[in-house]
Amino acid sequence: MQYKSFLFHITLFPVYISLAFYFDFLPSSLSPTNLSSLLRVAKANILKQRLVASVLPAFSTSSESSANMSLKFLPRRSEERGHADHGWLKTFHTFSFAMYQDYKHEQYGPLRVINEDRIEPRTGFGTHSHREFEIFSYVVSGQIEHKDSMGNTEVLNRGDLQMTSAGTGISHSEKAYGPKQVHFLQIWSLPHTSRLTPKYFTRHFSDEEKKNKWVRIVAPVGAEAVLDAREGTGPAPVHSALTLYATLADKGQKLEQALKGKKAYVHVVQTSGYNAGESSGATVRVGGTHTSEELELKEGDGTYVAVGNGGATFTLENIGDRTAEVLLFDLE
Repeated sequence: MQYKSFLFHITLFPVYISLAFYFDFLPSSLSPTNLSSLLRVAKANILKQRLVASVLPAFSTSSESSANMSLKFLPRRSEERGHADHGWLKTFHTFSFAMYQDYKHEQYGPLRVINEDRIEPRTGFGTHSHREFEIFSYVVSGQIEHKDSMGNTEVLNRGDLQMTSAGTGISHSEKAYGPKQVHFLQIWSLPHTSRLTPKYFTRHFSDEEKKNKWVRIVAPVGAEAVLDAREGTGPAPVHSALTLYATLADKGQKLEQALKGKKAYVHVVQTSGYNAGESSGATVRVGGTHTSEELELKEGDGTYVAVGNGGATFTLENIGDRTAEVLLFDLE
């Protein structure tokens, strides 16, 4: 009952703020623009509370065992994702996005969006605006042209990772470049600090670099080897408690990665071609070094991972007949 009462008041927060503003109970320094920002924060809190009430209880453990808890998995199957075929765009949504809304899959920690997109040649997303998100694009195949209001124009290729810290607001466009379809993952995270100055970063990670090992491609600002430079080596900086690893695991290979956050998310990229049905293609088994719990994933599949307070070592084994391209998010 206490939790329901708390959630009720969180839901009414925008109403409380609006009434206080109307009756002049708030400081004069609080402008309508700031009020709008407060309302956006309130909406984010509502979504967060709904997620806590739905997904996370599946991972609940007693405080007594949390420090030594085994990894726990909650699969997110490819065919269960949101999906839309617009002709020029074929897209899958891991989390609620656009016309696809599912309160059980709103966000996970700071991770808010994983869209697996395929854009046909000479088409794409026209100029549109974003604010208060960290937005990165991971190119799987083809080429994508990025243009933005900060003056950046760039063509991204396989292995490229582009990160935009939208902060106070940017406008950009993303379109397929050249004669081929572009396949990329669009990923958004929530920044831990609001009203950041917009910035743009690009990094490149070759297939050889990712072959049979985890490569850190995104990491928090201030973390080891993270450079605040538009271009450079090492992971792209992000203002979120999120570290992203990528690998190309060959058949029979088994990889390990220590997790520092309390949760993680795994996504197997759909590299064998567009498939709106049951997942197929590359196959991996995920688990941990001190757990008997394992889960089999195929292309397009993902899984929520509960880590606990003591950290854990995540394992991935390619048990299929082809190379698997996998992303691993280490999250607070």
